[in-house]
Amino acid sequence: MLWLKAFHVMAVIAWMAGMFYLPRLFVYHADAKPGSETSETFKVMEQRLLHIIMRPAIIAVWLSGLGLAYLGGYWADGWFHAKFALVLAMSALHGFMAGCVKRFAADQNTRDGRFYRILNEAPTVLMAAIVLLVILKPF
Repeated sequence: MLWLKAFHVMAVIAWMAGMFYLPRLFVYHADAKPGSETSETFKVMEQRLLHIIMRPAIIAVWLSGLGLAYLGGYWADGWFHAKFALVLAMSALHGFMAGCVKRFAADQNTRDGRFYRILNEAPTVLMAAIVLLVILKPF
């Protein structure tokens, strides 16, 4: 179980690195002129981050996390239910960001940098709540 937990933590770190960095790329990309060299560079960076780092990481997080929940017998614990809901929310945010990557790739972004600055805070809030639930197990 410790090996699985170690793998899970590594996958979470990789996923969260992407969740923190991708909206920051969006902030700068939103200010770039569509079709410009800068915009095209951001498109490549966003695609690679999403597909090479974030997608494999989220898959690893889910598989290892479900394995840990099963092996640890956490399904009946209240803290686990709350954590599970927050991980679902983080996964939905990941999906939203994947949609943003597609919109930027098609030069169809309609949001400004301010929106993405605010979006950049959401993973931090979710991550903090998830970590507190896992460590403190308050209920």
